[in-house]
Amino acid sequence: MILVKLGGRTQNDPLLPHAIAALWNATGGKVVVVHGGGDQISALQRLRGEEPVFIGGRRVTTDTALDLVRMVLSGLANKQMVSALVAAGAPAVGISGEDAALLRATPIDAAQFGHSGTPARVDPGVVHALLGQGYLPVISPVAARENAAEAGAYNVNGDDAAAAIAAAIGATELFLMADVPGVLDGDKQRIATLTLDDARALVASGVAGGGMAAKLDACAMALVGGVNRVRIGDLAALTVPEAGTAIVARVDATDADSSR
Repeated sequence: MILVKLGGRTQNDPLLPHAIAALWNATGGKVVVVHGGGDQISALQRLRGEEPVFIGGRRVTTDTALDLVRMVLSGLANKQMVSALVAAGAPAVGISGEDAALLRATPIDAAQFGHSGTPARVDPGVVHALLGQGYLPVISPVAARENAAEAGAYNVNGDDAAAAIAAAIGATELFLMADVPGVLDGDKQRIATLTLDDARALVASGVAGGGMAAKLDACAMALVGGVNRVRIGDLAALTVPEAGTAIVARVDATDADSSR
């Protein structure tokens, strides 16, 4: 099972739906997609006179922004991706983390981040049900609140949502799609393999910042959750196992010489 997180400008690449459909066929229908839509949310915020604010690559979600997040992620962005995948031959069905309480979240820090949340628990039943009937789940990372008796939602960073869902469904690989060919070092060269310690050092030094720092945090969450393989890369790396940057808990001594 492969979970693919789509984000950034890659979502608008006309080749993307065909690549996902090809992966769906190659794996015998064992693909799940989680998507973002941050650029569209930011554009609508600005139209309403609100400047987007990010801290550590995660959006500060005001009351107004939460409405836009639900509209864009669970509405426009989700249905655009579903439509494109169906046209490419993949039997996609769009849902959000709110549906059947697939993803529940708690606030990161309400005073600082507003309605932005972090995954608390995942009930993957609806994902397994769709896969079992031959459908490709396409998931918006808007989450239900952790308290089952409380209505409302939290905006969860798409990479965090993907990591939590990948662990819950027993995915063998999490692929985080980016606008770059992988994690880059200080000289803007792709790093083939990173340990978690290496990744933390890149974030601490500022070499990996913003959205990439958030991706590396999500990689750690996925590995701790039991996902066997985690990669960051661009569309070209999706179906090439050696491409992108592999994030591992540690590098064995026999692999150390080829880790970069």
